[in-house]
Amino acid sequence: MTDKRIVLTTAGSEQEAGKIARHLVEHRLAACVNILLNVTSVYRWKDQVEEAREWLLIIKTTAGVFAQVRQAISDLHSYELPECICLTIEDGSLNYLQWIAESVSPNE
Repeated sequence: MTDKRIVLTTAGSEQEAGKIARHLVEHRLAACVNILLNVTSVYRWKDQVEEAREWLLIIKTTAGVFAQVRQAISDLHSYELPECICLTIEDGSLNYLQWIAESVSPNE
C-alpha cells in the first residue's frame, strides 16, 4: 500500500471542472487531474431520481493533503453536496508514484 490517493468528484459544467482542477494543481494539492467529459449520472436526490450530464474529475494526490483537497472541493463547488471519494492506490509504477510525491506539497 502507498500513501498515494485517487479522489473522485463530479462537476456540473466544464468551466467548474476546470476551475477545481486548476486550483488543486496550482496549489500543489494534486499532481494531475483528469477531466472526463459527457458523463451521465443517474442518482437519487431529495427523494427523486435525477439524471444529469456531468464532468468527472480524477485527482491524483497523497493521503497527507486529502483533507485540503476535500475542503477545496467543498469551497469551489456549486453543488450543495459535492461528491468527494478517496481511493487508496495500492501499487503502481514507482516512477509515477514518485512524481506524484514530488508534485504534491502539503506546505504550499
